[in-house]
Amino acid sequence: MDLLPVPLKIIRREGRFRLTPSFGACVLGRPAPRIFGAATRMLGRLAGRTGMFFPQDFITAESPDVKLPLRVECRRPGSVRLGEDESYGLRVGPARIVLRAECDLGVLRGLETLFQLLSVDEGGYYFPAVTIEDRPRFPWRGLMIDVCRHFLPLEIVKRNLDAMAAVKLNVLHLHLTDDQGFRVECKTFPKLHELGSDGRYFTQEQMREIIAYADDRGIRVVPEFDVPGHATSWLVAFPRLASAPGPYKIQRRWGVFDPTFDPTNENVYKFFDKFFHEMSGLFADEYIHIGGDENNGKQWDANPAIQAFKKRLRSADNHALQGYFNGRILKILAKHGKKATGWDDILRPGVPKDMIIQAWRGNEFVAEAVRQGCRALLSKGYYIDLIQPAAEHYLNDPAPAGMLLNSAQRKKILGGEATMWGEMIDQETVDSRIWPRTAAIAERLWSAAEVRDVDDMYRRLGWVSLRLEELGLTHEKNYDMMLRRLAAGADISALRTLVDLLEPVKLYARHAQTKDFTSHSPCTRIVDAARPDSRAAREFEKLVDALLAGKKEAAEAVRARLLSWKGNHEALAPVIRRSPILREIIPLSENLETVSELGLECLDRLAAGRTAGEAWGREKRKLIEAAKAPCAQTELMIVPVVERLLQAASS
Repeated sequence: MDLLPVPLKIIRREGRFRLTPSFGACVLGRPAPRIFGAATRMLGRLAGRTGMFFPQDFITAESPDVKLPLRVECRRPGSVRLGEDESYGLRVGPARIVLRAECDLGVLRGLETLFQLLSVDEGGYYFPAVTIEDRPRFPWRGLMIDVCRHFLPLEIVKRNLDAMAAVKLNVLHLHLTDDQGFRVECKTFPKLHELGSDGRYFTQEQMREIIAYADDRGIRVVPEFDVPGHATSWLVAFPRLASAPGPYKIQRRWGVFDPTFDPTNENVYKFFDKFFHEMSGLFADEYIHIGGDENNGKQWDANPAIQAFKKRLRSADNHALQGYFNGRILKILAKHGKKATGWDDILRPGVPKDMIIQAWRGNEFVAEAVRQGCRALLSKGYYIDLIQPAAEHYLNDPAPAGMLLNSAQRKKILGGEATMWGEMIDQETVDSRIWPRTAAIAERLWSAAEVRDVDDMYRRLGWVSLRLEELGLTHEKNYDMMLRRLAAGADISALRTLVDLLEPVKLYARHAQTKDFTSHSPCTRIVDAARPDSRAAREFEKLVDALLAGKKEAAEAVRARLLSWKGNHEALAPVIRRSPILREIIPLSENLETVSELGLECLDRLAAGRTAGEAWGREKRKLIEAAKAPCAQTELMIVPVVERLLQAASS
């Protein structure tokens, strides 16, 4: 089956439920109103997938026809909060489908599983007969979207909420303030969004729409207001609250900057009291994220008054001084009925036990947080902006078996969040950086720890990607659109052959290679079109694995691919000549031809049963090393695979 996340328990049964135009659903019990909308949406998605005209247009509480084939039973309304019951049971038989849950959040998760079960054969569409019992492994399964570095408008947030619901994520963490922008309307201090956003921010009406949209899908919205560092956009409007005199202006570049709130200024805390009073009324969730990361302390060190205050406070260092600041902020939040979460920079002895620590620097910070009595989330290893393959995220666990914690401490590990930092994305590319890899993270946070088959994950991820596209996500369709633009209207076949084998450079290499990149720089080059996890390169690697394992039938498939790639440069060269933006990829196209020719030569030697001498191997390895070098901030992903063929042919 193609289910993702994998349910806790699934039993296959004999038979199939055949989908016909008479299909409909009834909802029984005491659900929240959101269930009727969710069931109606699912019916619409089934109609869209199958082309069937179902007579039931809206599913309501007023007309529960118990004879309809899909029976949804819900015991009570649920609350979109941390720790709510999301379990469900689903039974599909030849004549009836029954979905039962304690509360409507479980129904939401079960409806997504049912939709994933939809299959097709020569006889038409059907649901396989199964019995499923399911619940999540972790209660906090999040996606953080940075809307500061590049603003992402309402419709992008909403379609990503649809995608989150499809893979059972339940927390949208919105990074709303940073050096590059203040992205939410503040009526108490309107200069914040007026001066700190370039006019690109969410009105409070729009934010309420996002919160309501998320709530309908069983997803919490946790806002982040990053303090005391990463504060430039705040201080554009209120320089008097800074640790050094202004004026300040919005940052257009990326990095860690000096502007920081003054922890010794009582007006700072009066300001935050009023600010969080307003935001606590806007955001329904019990948690507000206060950031707390990457305060470089330079303004504090240069301010004599702050240094004198630190001595009076007997603070040993700036970390301790930030602890004082955080303590004041936490009291303000508590006054307004909120709890705090923050990045692991704020972890120190004595941190309040009701605070949630989000670890961006590793599992050791998760472990330290729970040992101190706090609850914790993992984001290290889920930084999807760093362009790592889905497999790497998938095998990264918030609570690995080797973590030295007792059972009570392990229960304090709440889950994790994928983090979509926004430096190198825009509205056109953001979906391709989030999806489908985040679905692999969603499975890690929902399914049992023992579910770790990478090949099977990739198999199912392909199906999930298509289902997400049905929801309006642009990660697939924008690819060809961007290639058409790059090719200036020429046939994109040869360009796509090359770009299918490219991936953007990993981790922070792109930041280092593009020093002049700003918030106004275009995200329209090959590096922006290239996807983080090359399927074509991965499939080629599997074929080479099979070949080197002695499976002779793989040799022809490997040869066919190498032959097609060998001739690609000749087809692509005219396209590059007519499109200046493509000239930076000439070395990549030439390298594809070179390594393909080398791969074919290696195949011939292996087929003939003769290996080359060391001199030949050394000479050919020079070609491999040259082809490994990044170009246009991308890497040709088949080069390490051809290198393995070279090793086999020269050994």
